[in-house]
Amino acid sequence: MTLEEEVRELAKFAKAASVKLAQATTEERNGALLAMAAALRAQAPAIVEANGEDMEAARAAGTTEALLDRLMLDESRVFAMADALEEVAALPDPLCVVSLESTLYNGIELRRVSVPLGVVAMVYEARPNVTADAAGVCVKSGNACILRGGSLAARSNEVIADVLAAAAVEAGLPEGSICAVTTTDRAATDVLMGLHGLVDVLIPRGGAGLIRHCVEHARVPVIETGTGNCHIYVHESADFDKALNIIVNAKTQRVGVCNAAESLLVDRAVADRFLPAVVAVLHDHGVLIHGDEATCAACADAGLAEGDNYVAATEEDWGREYLALEMSVKVVANEDEAIAHINRYGTMHSEAIVAEDTDACERFLDAVDASAVYANASTRFTDGGEFGLGAEI
Repeated sequence: MTLEEEVRELAKFAKAASVKLAQATTEERNGALLAMAAALRAQAPAIVEANGEDMEAARAAGTTEALLDRLMLDESRVFAMADALEEVAALPDPLCVVSLESTLYNGIELRRVSVPLGVVAMVYEARPNVTADAAGVCVKSGNACILRGGSLAARSNEVIADVLAAAAVEAGLPEGSICAVTTTDRAATDVLMGLHGLVDVLIPRGGAGLIRHCVEHARVPVIETGTGNCHIYVHESADFDKALNIIVNAKTQRVGVCNAAESLLVDRAVADRFLPAVVAVLHDHGVLIHGDEATCAACADAGLAEGDNYVAATEEDWGREYLALEMSVKVVANEDEAIAHINRYGTMHSEAIVAEDTDACERFLDAVDASAVYANASTRFTDGGEFGLGAEI
């Protein structure tokens, strides 16, 4: 059987399962999610062992520390995946919700009701926890899923998918509800993207290259996710201590994730007072600063070493997702310039203002074009679990 035939047969299997899964009751789907969570906990040693093999191979290949952090699973992370499935099970059922109901002029009663999409293909990279999150969200919403993880996490993904699929079937869901493409051949992704009529929607989860490739080449509908060039803007009314805490959390808590802050904007009205403090704090946390002229001058005044601790920012830096202990820092004239800069260079992921002026906060929240916009909070809060939505996705 060729690769194309193999992937197509898997999609047919999922498509057949999707018809039956769409008819599963709320109790059946939630029961499967709870069974899947229990199975993850029971099989945690096997999952961690497989992940150890992935980690060993990734280190040997020279994988960055940020990606290794995304890849790594220990027992606590496996248990967190199980917790997320239980949280998804506890959410209201998204199906059979009537969002519009009316009687037309001719007496026909019209209702708009939420139903499953069918088969959801999830393509993602080095985060094996996405395997559980994607499967959980799909089961909850009555969709069959085809999981296509990256080669870095191939062993982890295969074990997790097998555990989840077996648990779902044991709980009464049809075989094929959770499918995984296990080959490391990248051509399988292109095959999956071309299965019009079998795959109802494709969701790419990963870096800019993967997302762009899927959007440009898929023959099935795509839900485009985003990379994370996230900004913190320090307004002239900001509380400096609050701002420093938010910046440190957003930049340094976990650098290899899409909701980490990559860019810092400082209001010119407070730059002389705030820049010395922030460059010192960033230096203390090992952050390489890509600064504009004013920021580089503040770094030099603080005794930081050019090239080692800071470098002059280029035009490319304003739009870069570093996924590392690096950050661009720029002084802006006012809130208008900050908003314009974010809307030009941001990736519409997560943006934050630090300000005590409530009018400035409201204006920022209204004017910035992003999925999540914060006033006096870290961009790291952008997460399905943090928002009470169960899975990270």
